[in-house]
Amino acid sequence: MAEATAKKFIDALGKLEAERDLDTICALFADDCDIANVITEDNDRQTGAREFWQSYRDNFADVKSTFRNEIIADNRAALEWDTTGTSSEGNEFEYDGVSILEIEEDKITRFRAFFDPNKLGRQIVEGKKQSA
Repeated sequence: MAEATAKKFIDALGKLEAERDLDTICALFADDCDIANVITEDNDRQTGAREFWQSYRDNFADVKSTFRNEIIADNRAALEWDTTGTSSEGNEFEYDGVSILEIEEDKITRFRAFFDPNKLGRQIVEGKKQSA
């Protein structure tokens, strides 16, 4: 079950990034999911999947993630990825990280994404070439 859900997540993220399809990725998450990344984690206000993924997509003009490693066992998945694109200000960026999914039945109940927010932030504001 976890493997099928992880594959659906990867496909849904691709649709979100390429087509701005928010519904497909949100349908994979439980209504009461715990969802955050290293930027939103310290936020006292809990967001739902729709708000989280809309905010993610709104940060970029163009974005594409590719997955290097998928480690899936029982009801968990660790997905290692690289993401490239252009910020809404027109600056190119690239960053990498890992997302952890906890899955019950066919729904993602907990999601965390880990990456270097300073590297990403500098690239979005200053541009990739200037921050290297």
